[in-house]
Amino acid sequence: MLGIVKLPKMEKHEIEELIREQRLCRIAFKGSDYPYIAPFQYVRLNGNLYFHFTNYGKKMGLLEKNKRVCVEIEKYLPDLSEYQFVTLQGKLRVVTESRERENAIRMMARTGEEEFSSNFLAVHGFSREDGWSTLSPEKPLVIVKLDEITKELGLRSPK
Repeated sequence: MLGIVKLPKMEKHEIEELIREQRLCRIAFKGSDYPYIAPFQYVRLNGNLYFHFTNYGKKMGLLEKNKRVCVEIEKYLPDLSEYQFVTLQGKLRVVTESRERENAIRMMARTGEEEFSSNFLAVHGFSREDGWSTLSPEKPLVIVKLDEITKELGLRSPK
């Protein structure tokens, strides 16, 4: 009889490295009938994850009803010979402190401009012609932060 192979757990430093290296994640929200999952660009500042939410659509309604989410970040080779993924369970809260909000927006715009196509701006609700500078603290952008992390799990491919 074959035994079950369990994926090795990642060490804390491996989890931190994966989060630092990646730029995209998926956030799972509790829906009324089914879970709702959506991709997001994120930035990490002072050990916290920040996201930009457009102020329309399903996620805002779900967030108002339940702030508990699961964030998933992954990295893998195209042939899946090596892979890692991290899940973080916590609560999202809208950032209202102006300096914190401003820093998150500026980092998100800088990262986007350096690493992403302007076509990706549609995820933020903007056209590519707007350019990454359109992500600006002067605009009424909704920035949320992953808070109160209750569970963190990182798994990777066997070596």
